[in-house]
Amino acid sequence: MVSLLVKEKLYINEVVLGTGFGVLMGPYVANVFSPRSWGAEQNIITLEVMRIVLATGLFAVGVELPCAYMWEHVRGLLIMVVPTMAFGWIIVAGILHALFPMLDMISALCIASCLTPTDPVTCAAITRGKFAAKHVPLKIRRILSAESAANDGLAYPFLSISLYLTVETSTRVAIGKWFLVGWLYQVIFGTTLGGILGLIFSKLMKLSHRKGLIDRESYIAQYLALAIFTTGVASSLGADDLLAAFAAGSAISWDGHFNTQTEGDAFASVIDYVLNCGCFIYIGAWLPFSSYNTADLGITPWRLCCLMIALLFLRRIPPLLLLYRFVPEISSWKEALFSGHFGPMGVSAVFVSALALTRLPTPENPPADQQQLLAAVIQPIVSFVVLGSIIIHGLSIPFFNLGREVHSRTTSLSLNWTWTNRTTPDWVLWARRPEGATATPSATNIAVADVERATSGKDEVADVSELITSRSHRPREDEIPGLDSRVEVHFSPFVY
Repeated sequence: MVSLLVKEKLYINEVVLGTGFGVLMGPYVANVFSPRSWGAEQNIITLEVMRIVLATGLFAVGVELPCAYMWEHVRGLLIMVVPTMAFGWIIVAGILHALFPMLDMISALCIASCLTPTDPVTCAAITRGKFAAKHVPLKIRRILSAESAANDGLAYPFLSISLYLTVETSTRVAIGKWFLVGWLYQVIFGTTLGGILGLIFSKLMKLSHRKGLIDRESYIAQYLALAIFTTGVASSLGADDLLAAFAAGSAISWDGHFNTQTEGDAFASVIDYVLNCGCFIYIGAWLPFSSYNTADLGITPWRLCCLMIALLFLRRIPPLLLLYRFVPEISSWKEALFSGHFGPMGVSAVFVSALALTRLPTPENPPADQQQLLAAVIQPIVSFVVLGSIIIHGLSIPFFNLGREVHSRTTSLSLNWTWTNRTTPDWVLWARRPEGATATPSATNIAVADVERATSGKDEVADVSELITSRSHRPREDEIPGLDSRVEVHFSPFVY
């Protein structure tokens, strides 16, 4: 009922509102909706809910990008994704190891893999909407969308190497499995599978449309059906389903035919909006607030807050400031700083942490070894960072807008001099004076009269007193004959 006010005037999106509503409905307030009370299967449910929302969002990003965008901008994407993710992964792991000394470096790398990818759902707060269309360049919006989609799927290799090093007894075996399974099968095969499925469906749908076998409503319904189908096939085969969904979305719109047929229809946006709202309500109710102060596991509020602050400044901003010259889409350090700041953590972080728990043993109390400790602390740490990112990145646009409003209204002090015999326009006091001008009250009155009558008395206007017209000197009362002793001082807003 107030969505237009909230989204287009206050610039608060469904990410913040959904999370807040979930917290209110969750076990710590109303206790109406509590996903963590569902027993041993709650982690599997969380994993699959996040998977569907992410896959749909990534498919949507692939469809909405221009034709052949990934191929034409491959250089900038590779630089923004690979070295930026690797740098952030190492830096975040180092921060985690320093703040939580009970975790060894391998466990810190595992948690860091959950916090490395950018969340495309939260990122949509920047790349879509009225504020983004007005203030964020189109090339920045597109590269941020493509990057958030690509690095979501590339979180698998970072997680898999950490888990293999944690679970396997041999480092050589761990690295071998990481290369064969993590890269060749999950990433490369998953991307290829998604691209092939997208191209096949693109050809089939064009054939059906050309022969009149499919109507517009059914054509648009394929938007959701193809995303879920691709995700299901890739997940069943053990491939990277998120990269497969993104590749399928990019492939199906490669020639622009799918975009043309679905242009102007709001069905896909409505479905995406409903899924996002439901997902963040789920996350709000899922957040384990009671676990944010568990001294036995080394988790304390001040450590979590320090972690959040360090991630905001060190996770993405330094590498992008160093590498932006090699990214054609980013033309200045200000755009690099903007792109580095907007690297939110949300649905993807929850998904990867839930996926990691499926590969780790159930923790005892207290944990018996490093694997159980990792299983016990991964979701409290990740969920706190997700909550902080939702608040900071979700409210960044409203604060930016507020800052622009404050900056655009500066206070100027104007002196309104009132003449006893005639009211002089304010701007005459700031008129440029010629050299050797003389001051007489009559000349001033003639100038004012000519200005008010819009006559061509240029010579008389030029004779205005230098005491009145000098920009570098403001006249005093005793310097100007006939000036009333009243001085009115008022503030007036000036908009840039």
